[in-house]
Amino acid sequence: MTKRNLLSLLGMFLIGFIIFWYFIRDVNLNLLVADFFNINWSWMLVATFCMFAYFGLESWITHALVKDQGENHFTFKDAIRVPLVEQLFNGITPFSSGGQPAQLVVMLQTGVDGGRASSVLLMKFVVYQAMIVINFLFSLFIGFHYISEKLHYLSLFVLFGFIIHLVVIIILLMIMYWHGFTKRFVHAIMKPLKFFVSAERYEKWQVTLNEKIDNFYNESVRIAHHWKLLFKVAVITFFQLLLYYLVPYFIMLALGYDQANIVMIVSLHVLIVMIISLFPIPGGAGGAEYSFEMLFKSYIFNSSKLVLALILWRILTYYLGLVLGAIALFIKPDRVDSDVKRNI
Repeated sequence: MTKRNLLSLLGMFLIGFIIFWYFIRDVNLNLLVADFFNINWSWMLVATFCMFAYFGLESWITHALVKDQGENHFTFKDAIRVPLVEQLFNGITPFSSGGQPAQLVVMLQTGVDGGRASSVLLMKFVVYQAMIVINFLFSLFIGFHYISEKLHYLSLFVLFGFIIHLVVIIILLMIMYWHGFTKRFVHAIMKPLKFFVSAERYEKWQVTLNEKIDNFYNESVRIAHHWKLLFKVAVITFFQLLLYYLVPYFIMLALGYDQANIVMIVSLHVLIVMIISLFPIPGGAGGAEYSFEMLFKSYIFNSSKLVLALILWRILTYYLGLVLGAIALFIKPDRVDSDVKRNI
């Protein structure tokens, strides 16, 4: 790990500590400690299992896709590193922008061909985005009325987040099925930039965009023939996300809220994740905690238990991934490609 990435990681833990302190400051610490020792640890183990299963299913998806590309030397141990390192770099970069490049570097380290690694990441990205939109549509019908009634301004964030994910899917589909039109459309959108940047830079941006669109199109044509595998990956991804969305429900059971409506809790968590994606701060720090508190305080009336639920949720869904990702960086791949720099 580079010095810059290490500082980002430590910075996120420091920010998290400050945010937790902010929420704890008005809570009776004796009650908080008492609530902690009264946790039903069986349900907390289930919540923890959901997160490990979430990572495990993505590892299986990665392993299956790479094997399908003919990279038979790629082991499941190598596959486990990919989603964990993704979690780390998603968590320490704005808008989770570092996860995709980090995954590519980790796969190249194991000797996977760059083109095949890019194809695998493309498959995962398209399917993952599609499943997020599908899950959100279900949650929109179930939980959006709750947000719009209780917290009108948060409903605007939810809709904006959904629009962003939907636009991403539409653009991907346009590239896949209307390649020529998409290139002309993108160039038309870029034309106003001529007034703000030099002609040389504008030309460089156009060349880069053309290359990326062409590469995506060529890869999408190739993977379209693997529709059976894509369908299997989509089903696994759906259940992978479901496990993640179930985490706050099991935390509530651990705190004694056994009357919680599982469908509503899962729907609210989906909406929270959509809100988090809009915050430019790595990990959605601050926005994630605030959204959780605002949406779940109508279900968890006890203030100390609400803060405890928030902390447990954040540890499992965010900080656990940072820790495991940092550990994964130091695990040596089964087959190291000496031409790829390991220090990411």
